[in-house]
Amino acid sequence: MSRATLAGLGAMLLWAFLGLLARMAAGVPPLQVTAMAMAVGGVVGLAVTARRGRLGRLRQPAAAWLHGVAGLAGYHSLYFAALALAPPVEANLVNYLWPLLIVLLSAPVLGLRLGPGHLVGTALGFAGCALLIGGGARFPPGAWPGLVCAATGAVVWASYSVLARRFSAVPTEAVTGFCLAASALTALLSLMFEPVVLPDARQAGAILLLGLGPVGGCFFLWDIGMKRGDPRLLGTMAYGIPVLSTLLLLAAGEGEPSSRVATAALLVATGGVVASWQRSDVKDP
Repeated sequence: MSRATLAGLGAMLLWAFLGLLARMAAGVPPLQVTAMAMAVGGVVGLAVTARRGRLGRLRQPAAAWLHGVAGLAGYHSLYFAALALAPPVEANLVNYLWPLLIVLLSAPVLGLRLGPGHLVGTALGFAGCALLIGGGARFPPGAWPGLVCAATGAVVWASYSVLARRFSAVPTEAVTGFCLAASALTALLSLMFEPVVLPDARQAGAILLLGLGPVGGCFFLWDIGMKRGDPRLLGTMAYGIPVLSTLLLLAAGEGEPSSRVATAALLVATGGVVASWQRSDVKDP
């Protein structure tokens, strides 16, 4: 497995804490959370980029800026809105349809062939997610706007991730600029459409951790993974995120543990192993 693919896996581990930290920041409006967390990630990235003398790499074509800012701002705003409007465990799981979409989109968008192992691994991972979402999970009528946000966010992130391959010439340092621009955009929208909430100590701590990890540092790792790693393998192994993320939410009292979680974890892990075997069997054009 290449270092780039390992970087993508590191991003996944950070993302597993996204739902838990988002719930810890509950009470702060979604756009405001996005703006504040993105600001933290952007400032840290800017400091690292400046220290390395690479600020010039922030100059990128308009298309790259549109892709980066729209993807980062759009996905996270939708995700935080989903957790605010729907039961967090259900919304979190619906949102994690994006790994399936990455694997499937890699064929028509990038021209990468999907071998039997990718398809079987994806099917097993999807079965695990379906088992968690179905089989007794409850979806209150008032939760549907949040679930729609979760599903839309999945489409946005899968599209952003797969299209990142088209911008492989854009250096990872440019993500710093995308974070700062996304922060400014969502801050403006928050001022226009949301009440301003002063975070308490717990909320502020959660937002800080979001900016350092799943809404900051992970972007740089994910950018490396999607541009230089194997998007099919990353997309399939990403099925491990909803399982770990769900376990963290359950441990925090956000839902009821059940046998479905254990069975789904087995399906997800098996799917990742099967997909990883395929890597040496199917060659890209």
